Amino acid sequence: MKGLILSGGAGTRLRPITHTSAKQLVPIANKPILFYGIEDMARAGITEIGIIVSPHTGAEIREAVGDGSRFGVDVTWIEQAEPLGLAHCVLIARDFLGDDDFVMYLGDNMLEQDLVDFVARFQAERARRETLPLEGDVAPAAAQILLARVDDPSSFGVAEIGPDGEVVALVEKPTDPPSDLALVGVYIFDPTIHEAVRSIRPSARGELEITDAIQWLITHGHRVRHEVLEGWWIDTGKKDPLLECNRLVLDTIERRVEGSVDDASVIDGRVVVEPGAKIVASTVRGPAVIGADAVVERSHIGPYTSVGEACCVRDSEVDDSVLLAGARVSHISRLTDSLVGRDAEVRRADHRPRATRVMLGDHSLVEVE
Repeated sequence: MKGLILSGGAGTRLRPITHTSAKQLVPIANKPILFYGIEDMARAGITEIGIIVSPHTGAEIREAVGDGSRFGVDVTWIEQAEPLGLAHCVLIARDFLGDDDFVMYLGDNMLEQDLVDFVARFQAERARRETLPLEGDVAPAAAQILLARVDDPSSFGVAEIGPDGEVVALVEKPTDPPSDLALVGVYIFDPTIHEAVRSIRPSARGELEITDAIQWLITHGHRVRHEVLEGWWIDTGKKDPLLECNRLVLDTIERRVEGSVDDASVIDGRVVVEPGAKIVASTVRGPAVIGADAVVERSHIGPYTSVGEACCVRDSEVDDSVLLAGARVSHISRLTDSLVGRDAEVRRADHRPRATRVMLGDHSLVEVE
């Protein structure tokens, strides 16, 4: 089985962070979102992975991932010139995928449930039905989808499940949803999907929709197996969901202190201090992560904070926030619920007249006390 990770999106909902960086490389607990998906595939035994990238952010993603050897996988890069839909990604990955089964994974999604059992159940069903067919047994599934119960299914692709528990239809953003089961961005396909993506037509928004391709499978008599997600699922494409995901992942970390902590500092609870980091006359209360070569001086780092590598926090209080690499915070009484970009600076002016002074890029937001 191969893997296909989609990392070509522009990340417009995370601007201005994504004006200069790929959204899939924004960190959760100081690890790029994309890396979680690659590691999840590797744990499931998938070692050949194709990654779809755009011309705009592809170079940055390639540099971050490399050839995949650090994850124990082999990466093939596939460029999507224009964002023409998820099914279009399958179409352009045809040479890489060949006739193998494959997992397709959205590169900006985060799941608590891993892929190991999800993949194993698909493979076990196919192996049993192909080697020991039973009288009256149905054909093995051509696809397997992961569903999650949501409060507002009209915002998602939604599955309709028949009385026998089989998927009978998929509808994209329906005004009258047939269920509350939304498609999560994880799919498994056998080679039949290639005929499906060649057969469908672009939707009203000009894209080849993966929901249409899966519906084509159903309409043409192919089984689509489903599972309902265990645990949380977050689309990290906006600030607030990204911060929530950071909280959820930080809740799973174990204490590890490899940087330097002076005698005037307190490390309380599940805190990771990476090598080269310096904690000086400060308190860090977990769960929190302090990145490599970061400096925290005369400050308080509260729970659910990720301080990226080479950041500097001085004379400040920060909690429930994500600071990307190289960010600087100084003399701020409290910074909370915030996402601070790479090499950005938040500071209190020490000269008069006192005023709030800002230099903001497009799509920025500042809430002043």
